[in-house]
Amino acid sequence: MSVFRSGVLVLTSPLSALSMRLAPILASAAKIVQDTLYVHLQPGLLLTGSSQPTSTYIPATQEVCSLISKLYSDADVHGNLDVRVLLTNIKNQSGSQQTLSSVQNLSHPPEVVLTDFQTIDGGQYNPAKQQLERYATNSYSCHPHLTSVLLYPEYGIEEDIINLKETDSEGNPLQSHSDVVVGGTFDRLHNAHKILLSVCCLLSERRLLIGVADKELLDNKALKELIEPYEKRVEKLAQFLVDVKPSLGYDIVPISDPFGPSITDPELKCIVVSEETQKGGQSVNKRRLENGLSELRIHEIQLVTDPKHSENEEEKISSSSFRNRLLGTLLKTPAENPSMPSRPYVIGLTGGSGSGKSSIAKILEKLGAALIDCDKLGHQSYKPGGPAYQKVIDEFGTDIVCEDGTIDRRAIASKVFGNKDQLKRLTDIVWPAIATLVKEAVKEAAAEGISVCVMDAAVLLEAGWNEMVHEVWTVIVPEKEAISRIMKRDGVSEEAAKNRLASQMSNSERVEASNVVLSTLWEPEVTQKQIRKAWDLLQHRINPDFSNDKPFLKSRF
Repeated sequence: MSVFRSGVLVLTSPLSALSMRLAPILASAAKIVQDTLYVHLQPGLLLTGSSQPTSTYIPATQEVCSLISKLYSDADVHGNLDVRVLLTNIKNQSGSQQTLSSVQNLSHPPEVVLTDFQTIDGGQYNPAKQQLERYATNSYSCHPHLTSVLLYPEYGIEEDIINLKETDSEGNPLQSHSDVVVGGTFDRLHNAHKILLSVCCLLSERRLLIGVADKELLDNKALKELIEPYEKRVEKLAQFLVDVKPSLGYDIVPISDPFGPSITDPELKCIVVSEETQKGGQSVNKRRLENGLSELRIHEIQLVTDPKHSENEEEKISSSSFRNRLLGTLLKTPAENPSMPSRPYVIGLTGGSGSGKSSIAKILEKLGAALIDCDKLGHQSYKPGGPAYQKVIDEFGTDIVCEDGTIDRRAIASKVFGNKDQLKRLTDIVWPAIATLVKEAVKEAAAEGISVCVMDAAVLLEAGWNEMVHEVWTVIVPEKEAISRIMKRDGVSEEAAKNRLASQMSNSERVEASNVVLSTLWEPEVTQKQIRKAWDLLQHRINPDFSNDKPFLKSRF
């Protein structure tokens, strides 16, 4: 069957039966839709009558909330699908009488309409499909050449029997509020975010205020360098919200403290929190009372377990886990450089002091890469006869030369320390010399038939050596961890370690210029798995016939 980029799934099964049917329905839909799947709840809809069915309101109850939560949870196994449950026809306690007669615009017009509705003949060529297409086009802005599919998922009999039961509490209507507030980072908008936002939309009658973490609030986030820019997070957030419930008013604002406008806005009535941020809701109310404002009703939702979480990830679905999974993957397509030969494929490996860059370089060497250590080449360039030797003496004087004819590196350091002009005079000599030695090492690797070289260079980006590599790989750890490592390794004070890091390019600046990002924050076993993943993905990029079981050629560098 053809694969469509976008689709709308019309669910007609009774709410009491849908819960256990969701997984097989979504599995069937995921084979047909590859990107965006809208979900429209219309239990009891008949597609076999003589009259054209129309969309009707469903009351917003705890049962509906639980079903939406389970739907997003079940959809998490289909990583390719951006699932969006449409809430236009789910009505809360608001007194306003909204109409469902108008066609709702969607950001990704569906190319196919799917349904769990089943006909007696079990076929695809019957009037029910025509009814389905008319129903979809009367409700939403669809693709001009809309296709319809009856899914016919395979259900378990026992599951349907179990789910025909309904508790009284689940049928109770949600208590809605005129103005609701919620906060979060909303990085890489995922299904747990969508559950939170959907509940907020169902609770809101007029306005939903959303505080999006920015600036100082991001400082303690895991792998903060991989957090999407604020503007991109807001764009995704706004598109999702307008898609699922366009009738609501949305205020999306940046917050750089834990409270934002939640403690100053007098019109707010309710705050939505998760199990882990419940205390934050209580703190908001305390501050509101101090500001002479009424307390907010705290609506708590449960965290969603991530069945795919690894040993160094949170058990819940979280943005930090998504960022963790980006490590070792290609974040940015390498720019083409016609002047560089395709082989050897050169990786520029960089990272700040204490990042663990050198340990990663050694692992990559064991996997088969030729290791080119730019620090060693820097020492080599200073040696008598080296490409930088005479130029450095001419620039800085003969008093830097030892009795044996070698350059005293400490003497050089004393001349350039704290003097940017002097340091630039030195790097203008040494960096080009190192680049020359790197090119020679790459040529030697090519002559030996080695396919990948790793250029280990702390100043890769500062020196402009990224023009000499096919990809830039950056190693990062949090500043606190880097300081601890520097102090332990070099026996220096905390202040000295901080000053060293402050004089270097920041992690964020390096990540911005990188194709692949790695981290040595966790146990060595985790790092090794991460590097192996990065290496295998690299091999697939440069060798279409690569097999993960192939042995690697070892380097002599």
